[in-house]
Amino acid sequence: THIIPQNSILSRIMESSSYELNASVSSLEFLSLFLFRPLLAVVFVFSLLILGWFLAWKLVLVHVPLVQEIFGLRKKTVKPKPENRGRFTQIYNNMDSQSSASQW
Repeated sequence: THIIPQNSILSRIMESSSYELNASVSSLEFLSLFLFRPLLAVVFVFSLLILGWFLAWKLVLVHVPLVQEIFGLRKKTVKPKPENRGRFTQIYNNMDSQSSASQW
């Protein structure tokens, strides 16, 4: 009969457990390689696009008249108020004209 030494059996058990450990590490590497890295790459690209769009909007696009008109960003033009627009201005103008006429 052939007798297998004890340390040979132990070494085979150790090899199989290290193989399982290597298999689990390789599955993590596989998951990292095919899931996490592409996901991080897509997130990175989208963050660059969003940052670029934000900077373009704040620095350039808000000053373009067509964009202002489309998004309602154009400020309303302020019309100057007329000189004699109300009752009080008419009253004071009449008082001024009467006082200047009475002085002569």
